[in-house]
Amino acid sequence: MPDTTVPSRHSALVRITHWIATLCFLALLVSGIEILISHPRFYWGETGNVLTQPLFKLPIPSSRNLVPTGYGYVLPDQNGWSRYLHFQAAWLVIFTGLLYVIFGFFTGHFRKNLLPAGTDLSWSALSKAIANHLRFERPSAAEAGSYNVLQRLTYLFVIFVLFPLVIWTGLAMSPAFVSAVPATVNLLGGQQSARTLHFFVSLFLVLFLLVHVVMVFIAGFRSRMRAMITGRAGSDTERT
Repeated sequence: MPDTTVPSRHSALVRITHWIATLCFLALLVSGIEILISHPRFYWGETGNVLTQPLFKLPIPSSRNLVPTGYGYVLPDQNGWSRYLHFQAAWLVIFTGLLYVIFGFFTGHFRKNLLPAGTDLSWSALSKAIANHLRFERPSAAEAGSYNVLQRLTYLFVIFVLFPLVIWTGLAMSPAFVSAVPATVNLLGGQQSARTLHFFVSLFLVLFLLVHVVMVFIAGFRSRMRAMITGRAGSDTERT
């Protein structure tokens, strides 16, 4: 009988950490929005308050009546549960990320699945990958088995640049952590600078999430979801 076993697309640890990180990120996003609403003004340096000229402000109402927003009303204050959820989800995603990174280095996951080959970094390879994404082309069966160079570079940037930055800037806003490691906030120029940087890095992560979800639908939602849930990839056109 021919061997019909479908090779594993993602290991169990990759799938588990992926879904834990996804749930944590959604919790961080919802709670972060609630925290942001309490003071939708951003500053640079160590201090900032309603008497300080902001670097910029978001045109949204606040949940605190002392914050000038130009609106004649305030939103319900949800700072209690949102801050608690934000901190709990943040620590969970930090430990999950550490587990994933340790696993990735010891098993060669990054080298085999994410680190692009030298030939893939040529301009022709990069331009082809960018053009395919801009045309929203679905990958072929052969291409679906691995990440292209643009995906590899994006995932490496998110894992080793954006996530460390959002964790660093988040910790720099914690008085308890800063008192133990003052360099955390000093290198960023102050707690208000950390908050502003945290906001922009979070925006980049949200943009990555939206593009990631769109590309999953384009590449084949059923097969991609099956691969990330069961570890086995398959065709969206196969019979169920």
